[in-house]
Amino acid sequence: MYRIKLLAVISALAFTTLACTFTFNSQVQGVSVGSMETFEIEVPVPDSDEVSRVSIEFGAGELNLSPGADGLLVSGTATYNVDEFKPKVYVTDSRVKISQQVDDINLIPILGDEIKNKWDLELGNSPIELDISAGGYKGEFELGGVPLQELRIAEGAADTSLSFSAVNPVEMNTLRYDTGASKASLSGLANANFKTMDFRSGAGDYRLDFSGELLQDADVSIKSGLSRIVIVVPEGTPATVRFEGGLTNVDVGGEWRMSGSVYTLSGEGPELTISIEMGAGNLELRTR
Repeated sequence: MYRIKLLAVISALAFTTLACTFTFNSQVQGVSVGSMETFEIEVPVPDSDEVSRVSIEFGAGELNLSPGADGLLVSGTATYNVDEFKPKVYVTDSRVKISQQVDDINLIPILGDEIKNKWDLELGNSPIELDISAGGYKGEFELGGVPLQELRIAEGAADTSLSFSAVNPVEMNTLRYDTGASKASLSGLANANFKTMDFRSGAGDYRLDFSGELLQDADVSIKSGLSRIVIVVPEGTPATVRFEGGLTNVDVGGEWRMSGSVYTLSGEGPELTISIEMGAGNLELRTR
């Protein structure tokens, strides 16, 4: 399993340095900047009756995911200019891992040679469980229409966009999102078709938009530190938000109704039940 020792300064600078390229000191032990390389990734659908589990392990850089790998499980490219960043693909029965095997490298974002690390991956039409583990990076994930039975994302300091532009054709059991000091925008969440969603975050700026087609009752648990969180639920979708937080300001807009620390939105059909625990910061409830 890949490991990159990210010093604390990466978290502090992540918001201002995240982009398509990162600058690092090329003299750090084990790092040598070379010519640009492109690694082609094509993973066929495993010959197994089990649901495929796809694990993506990524370091610093840019990671893009989208549908479109027709006839394959995963396809795409990895572009990099450090030999150690070349990904490796492991397939064992129904399990697939795409990983950067980078051990014992300290990456410090100071002025120096530019290091490029960008993955553009597409997912196929077969049901999968998807695990994404990443460090300080920029992520663009469009997963609309991808048959996801589980989705787990764990990241460090990041700037991430996760969207579902179309309904998940299979029922997702759990959507789990763990993030550090980050900025994240999650949209079309009703289209994810999850039973439960767990969102855990450190300090940061987060927008969770539950637009889309809600096909079943769904429970959402949000726990965050010092942060700004915006919750958006479309008008006509029944929703209940239960909030716990000592030093948090709650700003309510749209059709939300308040009774103590419980906020409700009337409507018909499947219902969203959201519990929120925040240490401090700002919580905004909106409709659209």
